[in-house]
Amino acid sequence: MTRANSGFIADFRKFLMRGNVIDLAVAVIIGAAFGKIITSLVEDIITPLILTPALQAAKVNDLQNLSINGIKYGVFLAAIINFLVIAFCIFLIIRAFEKAQRRFVRSGEAAAEAEAAPSDTAAIAQEKLISALNRLTTTIESRQV
Repeated sequence: MTRANSGFIADFRKFLMRGNVIDLAVAVIIGAAFGKIITSLVEDIITPLILTPALQAAKVNDLQNLSINGIKYGVFLAAIINFLVIAFCIFLIIRAFEKAQRRFVRSGEAAAEAEAAPSDTAAIAQEKLISALNRLTTTIESRQV
């Protein structure tokens, strides 16, 4: 192996081991798995529940067979429902994440305030006491002269 190749391979290894690349790979894999779950939810549960009356009225057994003059509006309708369900699920996940994050931040702030409050109060009281003693000393010294 030449030195240029070993430098290239080391750079490539460093690139792959960066946190961003690994996080992205994990996100893609989880996203794909989540997409399959949502697709199954839409195709196997929600779509039949919502569209069963329409399919029966159209005398069609499968959503993909819904069409007018060769336009497969059933497939398009399924894609719209799929998108809405995915968007709603992502909304719920983000909302739950933000709520947990706010709760975590509030509890962290409360702990920081609880820790800082006694020392701040004590420091303020000490500063006021020193200031009062300095004024008293100045007043006494001025009267003695």
